[in-house]
Amino acid sequence: MADPVSAMCEQLVKAVNVMMDAESNQRYRLEALKFFEEFKEKCLFCVPCGLQLADKSQTAVVRHFGLQILEHVIKFQWNNMPQQDKVHLKNCTMELLTNGTYPILEEQSHIKDALSRIVVEMIKREWPQHWPDMLKEMETLTSFGETQTELVMLILLRLAEDVITFQTLPTQRRRDIQQTLTQNMDSIFTFLLSILQQHVDEYRRLKTIPGQELKAKAHCRVGIATLNTLAGYIDWVALVHITNDNCHLLEILCLLLSETELQLEAAECLLIAVSRKGKLEDRKPLMVLFDDVAMHYILSAAQSADGANNPSDQPAGAGLSEVRYTFLKRLCQVLCALGGQLCALVGSVAEVNVPENLSKYMEAFLAFTTHPSQFLRSSTQTTWGNMFRHEVLSKDPVVAQMAVKYLRAAMTNLVKTGFPSQNDSPSCEYSRVDFDCDEDFNAFFNSFRAQQGDVARHACKIAPMEAFQIAGEWLQYQINTPLDTGNTLSKTGEGLCSMLSPSARQWDAMTTFMESVLGQLFKIVDKEKLPVDQGMELLQAVVNYEMRDPLILSCILSNLSSLFPFVLHRPDFLPQVFFKLFPAITFEVVEESKAPRTRAVKNVRRHACSSIIKMCRDYPEFILPCFDMLYTQVKKLFTNELLLTQMEKCALMEALVLLSNQFKDYNKQKAFLEELMAPVTTRWLSEEMHSVLWDPTSFLTFIGADQVVNEPAAEDQMTMNRSRISFCVYTILGVVKRARWPANLEEAKAGGFVVGYTPAGAPIYRNPCAEPLLALLPNLLSLIRTHNSLFLPENLARLSETFSRAYDVMDVEKNLILAIYQPTLDVYDSPVYKSALERMQGFFCTLYDNCYHVIGYAGPALQQDFYTVEALVEQLVGSALIHLEHVPDHRLRPLIHILCIISPTVYGASCSRVFMKPLVMSCPSEYYDGVLCPLLGLLFSHLLQRLNCRWQIINQRTNMCGSDDDEGSEENQVTQEMLEDRLVRLATREVMDLLSMSCISRKLPEPAGNKEDADGDDEMMATDSSQLSTSQTADELTELGKCLLKKEEIYMTLLAISFNSLSWRDTTNCQRVATQVCWALLRQVVGGNLLPEAVTWLFASVLKALQMHGQHDGCNAALTQLALLVYDALRPRYSELRAIMNQIPSINHEQLEQFDQRTVNPALQKVGEKKRKDQFKKLIAGTVGKPLGQQFKKEVHIRNLPSLFKKVKPSKDIVDNSEDAGLVSLFDPDRDD
Repeated sequence: MADPVSAMCEQLVKAVNVMMDAESNQRYRLEALKFFEEFKEKCLFCVPCGLQLADKSQTAVVRHFGLQILEHVIKFQWNNMPQQDKVHLKNCTMELLTNGTYPILEEQSHIKDALSRIVVEMIKREWPQHWPDMLKEMETLTSFGETQTELVMLILLRLAEDVITFQTLPTQRRRDIQQTLTQNMDSIFTFLLSILQQHVDEYRRLKTIPGQELKAKAHCRVGIATLNTLAGYIDWVALVHITNDNCHLLEILCLLLSETELQLEAAECLLIAVSRKGKLEDRKPLMVLFDDVAMHYILSAAQSADGANNPSDQPAGAGLSEVRYTFLKRLCQVLCALGGQLCALVGSVAEVNVPENLSKYMEAFLAFTTHPSQFLRSSTQTTWGNMFRHEVLSKDPVVAQMAVKYLRAAMTNLVKTGFPSQNDSPSCEYSRVDFDCDEDFNAFFNSFRAQQGDVARHACKIAPMEAFQIAGEWLQYQINTPLDTGNTLSKTGEGLCSMLSPSARQWDAMTTFMESVLGQLFKIVDKEKLPVDQGMELLQAVVNYEMRDPLILSCILSNLSSLFPFVLHRPDFLPQVFFKLFPAITFEVVEESKAPRTRAVKNVRRHACSSIIKMCRDYPEFILPCFDMLYTQVKKLFTNELLLTQMEKCALMEALVLLSNQFKDYNKQKAFLEELMAPVTTRWLSEEMHSVLWDPTSFLTFIGADQVVNEPAAEDQMTMNRSRISFCVYTILGVVKRARWPANLEEAKAGGFVVGYTPAGAPIYRNPCAEPLLALLPNLLSLIRTHNSLFLPENLARLSETFSRAYDVMDVEKNLILAIYQPTLDVYDSPVYKSALERMQGFFCTLYDNCYHVIGYAGPALQQDFYTVEALVEQLVGSALIHLEHVPDHRLRPLIHILCIISPTVYGASCSRVFMKPLVMSCPSEYYDGVLCPLLGLLFSHLLQRLNCRWQIINQRTNMCGSDDDEGSEENQVTQEMLEDRLVRLATREVMDLLSMSCISRKLPEPAGNKEDADGDDEMMATDSSQLSTSQTADELTELGKCLLKKEEIYMTLLAISFNSLSWRDTTNCQRVATQVCWALLRQVVGGNLLPEAVTWLFASVLKALQMHGQHDGCNAALTQLALLVYDALRPRYSELRAIMNQIPSINHEQLEQFDQRTVNPALQKVGEKKRKDQFKKLIAGTVGKPLGQQFKKEVHIRNLPSLFKKVKPSKDIVDNSEDAGLVSLFDPDRDD
């Protein structure tokens, strides 16, 4: 036997060398790989070959391959091996552990890992039933030396990871091993702590003895391995094992924080321990870490590491130590976790008092908040916020003092310093470790600043007057400090700041601080106690401060807005505020400059317009006396057509409309709106505009899209034409968005806004803008129709070469759709030059969106005046819904947006616009039949065909192999495909949002009120079948949904969209639709006469979705529940469902027969609901598809062993249980004794 083994080993060694040689030919390497695989699958003497190759005499690469062979044998051949071969392999493996490795400092880590994997694979198959002494054998191994001890630690760690963390075993084996580990956890922890103590003591003793450095390192290595193993267990064992013996483990970990070589691993363990969730009572012992001794060790370690890490103390070019810095991060996380435990325990049922030395902890925490590392500063913010919000802690004097100190620290932390490319701050050195580039840092800091603003608001609630004083002092300081532009000057103009200039950074930080503080001050302080005099003094200083730098001026305007509420107490000061704002609306650095405005200049102008709108929106009654002055100023600005952009003009008009709402007189407000809109009305209804808006060819000529542009001057007239169309639509949108009737019913009646009452008694209002706007509606609808017609082939052909890509997705839109949020960091604020094509793209995009916004706002603004427009449905179908098959996906989305309320946080940046409740939500129920049903029926019918087609293309792409195109074109193709894929996903989710919002009234389950439950795993919510069942069966149809139900064709379309979408390649949509939509729609018609083909298709659609998405737990739970609901509801009347079940691969027909009988005859039901769901899940398990990465993976089969832990069923015999009941003892004759 030895000869063939040796010969085979020689061939294997040669093959390994071919595989690992960088110079090997690809063909030879593939042949070697094929030889390996055939050897592992077919060779009869894998074990002797593996043992021979794993011998110490071989090279590390060959040894590792030998160990892989042994692991393969155990994984795939163990079940068929004779018992003596198993024992032989086990004994040989133990021999390898004992004598088969080099000393601990010489052995390769991958060899140790491979050897530990072999032992763990055997443990997973044989322990504890067939290998009861495994733990004792491991303990015995540690007596052979440091090498074996480290291997034992690796084995125990790997075992915990496979059983607990990754759960790579069948359920029964995992339960057996986990329960045995739990039973032996006391001895395991005692063993681990004794090993740790022993080797740490030896390490400390030997490291001070000259010549014993290697021995000391060996003991240190064992200590590190033991700490890593402890970390693998601390995460899941019962808390009592961590807090045993007066928290002896935590004490050891705190002591090890002072050992440089062991401190990082010790901190990792400590972090896991103090981050544990669970019952509050069990977590109480963790408060021992707030004692002076424990806190002393933590602080000393932090100070020591920070001192060794301080770049200023090191020689030039040495940089900081990443290991020490990582240790500091862990210590910071430990303190954060301690703060989390403090917030959870204090004021809870656990009855934990505020620690006596809380101030020491808070000072330590503040030290991390003031550390030069921006990452460390940001790590503390969540804990600060939790403490400042805490019901008990926020009232503690120590926390109140710390709130003020935090606010002082925020003055430094809010200043944007620490760019990796700079050297102007100690933070820069740390940022070079944490961030790859300035863009990364900038994105991080923006998020960090938002966190600080939130925490500062909560700190202000604790100490409002102190916070205001700090903010006021900072503002006065900035006003009195000369401008410092620094070395990086802006390209906007000479002597102006860039965003990296010291003054710009300070002003920006101070402005954020001021907004956070004053936003809270006016909410929480009584009017009588407001520091009005000091506030007005600051406001006067801001108004008097003259500045021509756009970055600083923008900050000035922000502070003006923040301080404005003080003006409510000094009304005579109001004109001065407007005199400060109006020059900013027309701000230019260089007057009459031909160059495009920079971003900073645009921001100043927009900021001024937004400030005026905000004031008019929030304080309209207060500002109303200044209406005539404002109107005069606006008319003056409008005399020069080029002075303002269309958006700026519209913003000022919106402010006036908001104020006009306070007239509370229908006729007066209507007259004003007619006067305001007169220029727009005249232009919009002119013969020229009519001919342009109603004809695509004339429209393209009017805006210049059919002309080749070689020189900018040639485009001037066309630019003016586009500008005039945009202004008209902007104005219509601004008026319909802002004009409203009084909120108070009595005022509305007195002002003539109420025209009647509904049968339910609700008032019917009229909007003063209705008449002028409805006159403009026909041309607006014709513009929408023309815009949709532009995508027809004959009109696409009319685009000139310059504008051939005018309808493509803009780069800004593309980045939003692809979730590329990070903008390029324009430090110098260069003027933005846009090409003719970019300007045309922007025009089309904005105009298209705004037209649909007008229609969306018309519903809630005009109400019955809009829904009763003659032939409204025909007009909308002939405009908004015409030629939809030619409209690209990125232009279709605004149409869905106006029909649906989309939250800005649901699907990321691509849905960043927040819309009012538009067309569907605002439609009175009496117009459902006449208006919404025809519109939604037509729209959903188109969307069904469109999305089916789009998803079919995506599925074909997924199944196709890559092409042989050159790299550049292939990259562009991939980007385009990603864009199209993402657009289809977003459109799908928005369509389902629209469907859900229109048809389904959701009944959300009550949130858990238990504080301890809140610490649980949120992810469990997504896969818990009881939660899914509740949500699926509780939802009902809305009134609109019931109306659509009566239209059979529309309702079948809704069912088709819902059930089709389950098997589109979008797991998020699948889980949501399966949970919220499908059953809510289907349950309304299950009692009717559905065609057998329809029933078959519905059930097959769910099973098809399981094949596509079943590998995802959330989708699996939702789809299984849906399939069960469908089967239960329809199987008694449709035997076709049984036929579908029979086709499921590997189904157990006997179990199916039993389940089917119980479904058809409910009287036979004797099993519980949960057990029945489990039975059904097992029956349809064959439909669940595997992800691509798992489809060709060889299955590992681990047999179950006889169970050690069988639950004893309680006896139902009353007599047997009478002792527990305590009834017999009542009649015991000896009871009186």
